[in-house]
Amino acid sequence: MGIFDTIKGEAKRNFIARADTAKGEIIYKYPENNIRMLTQLTVDADEVALFVKDGKVEGKLGAGRHQLDSNNIPFLSRLLEKFTGGNLFVAEVFFVSVREFPGIKFGGPIGDVRDPETGLGIGTMVYGDFSIRVTDPEKLVVGLVGMGRSNNEALLGWFKNQVLKVTRDRIAELLVKKRWPLLDVTSGAYTEEIETEVIAGLKPHVDDYGLTVVRMGNFHVSIKEEDEATLKKLGKDVAYSRLAGGFQQYAQGQAMLGAAEGMAKGGESSGNALGGMGMGMGFGMAQQFMNNNQQQQQQQRPPEPAQQAAPADTRSPAQRLKEIKELKDAGVLSDDEYNAKRAELMKLL
Repeated sequence: MGIFDTIKGEAKRNFIARADTAKGEIIYKYPENNIRMLTQLTVDADEVALFVKDGKVEGKLGAGRHQLDSNNIPFLSRLLEKFTGGNLFVAEVFFVSVREFPGIKFGGPIGDVRDPETGLGIGTMVYGDFSIRVTDPEKLVVGLVGMGRSNNEALLGWFKNQVLKVTRDRIAELLVKKRWPLLDVTSGAYTEEIETEVIAGLKPHVDDYGLTVVRMGNFHVSIKEEDEATLKKLGKDVAYSRLAGGFQQYAQGQAMLGAAEGMAKGGESSGNALGGMGMGMGFGMAQQFMNNNQQQQQQQRPPEPAQQAAPADTRSPAQRLKEIKELKDAGVLSDDEYNAKRAELMKLL
């Protein structure tokens, strides 16, 4: 190393700031722990600088340019090393950005999720991104130092694991409580509800580290194509079985149609007439099955109550003659109707 390199290195030690290559990072740790008295420290507008010793935050500085002098910054006196004659601070300096960081991608398997509609456990994946913001820089630095993580990569790796864990738990819980079909979830029908639940579920996990998830985006739950095809077929079978009156009846109908198709295909080698006859027989069998099913349903219905007979007329012929006379006088009965009824009653006297 030449004399100019030595001078350049010494000059750098008189100025402390976030490295240009770390401008896009949430947390940046200055590589040197030994800091000279009267060093110039520059803090950007969207960050704070924290001084940490033995896992404890001794002080912080906001945006601006600061000359590190214990006479102007009292907490620095706790960081001075006496054996250097008071010319050296010993501390870890962390620069923490407090702006929102969008577009942090995450994803991975969330394990087997049971579909409420079919009862199958299906392997499920989730992908998306989220934005994060530091709400309490001191909590973040103390928490990360306590976990042995002090750089941006370690922070994001830990945070993505938390997002994936909460997403897995919340999706499984929602499917059970809400009984959402898994195909509806993968289609994006409930994306907004899931995002809201995940953000709320993350809060108790990250509050202690002074972090918050602002929003989520490009959120997608997916399954394999073959699993999607299986769920669609089973979902259709379940719907048809309900219409047929039960799974057993539906299975019988499917078997009849399958036999008919087999007869039709077998008949192709013998001519279209035989093939058509096979299909006709198959549809006839299916129609017979449906008719039988309807008859069974009608037989299972409780019998309708029999209509009660009208009560017998206990009045005497004389009373009934008087009644029809009153009806004739009132114009309800015509002369012919009155005479006919009177003739019948006279026979009873």
